[in-house]
Amino acid sequence: MKIILTKDVKKLGEAGNIVKVADGYARNFLFPQKLAVPATKHNLSKVEAIKKEAEAEKLAMESKYHELVKQLADVELIFVRKADENEHLFGSVSETDIVKALAEKDIELHRSFIKMEKHLKEIGSFEVEIDFTSDIKTTLKVKVDKE
Repeated sequence: MKIILTKDVKKLGEAGNIVKVADGYARNFLFPQKLAVPATKHNLSKVEAIKKEAEAEKLAMESKYHELVKQLADVELIFVRKADENEHLFGSVSETDIVKALAEKDIELHRSFIKMEKHLKEIGSFEVEIDFTSDIKTTLKVKVDKE
């Protein structure tokens, strides 16, 4: 099935591109998520409008991401957790914990932006990478103290 992407989709294309995908993928995922529309004659005439709208939305999101980078520059999160004598935590500090701690500081961030190879499971200071886009990245200082 040929479709027109209304938003950028990783590994598929950018908004306004006409691509061919499996029928089920289009019907069950792309259309319900409003990521694409069928490539009909009527929709093909609106491709330029779709591209302009997507570009405006992309610029708005990038400015929002730059604001978040500025806010995160001065933030250090401190977590107090129970640990054993070897300074290994009984639990861990995960992306969800970081999102909740940032929300308490009035910084709204989706957990998918936080890139951690593994959860923090020991006492110490860490830098956690935050990727908004391939071009907009920052690090967040996280400190885990023993209770």
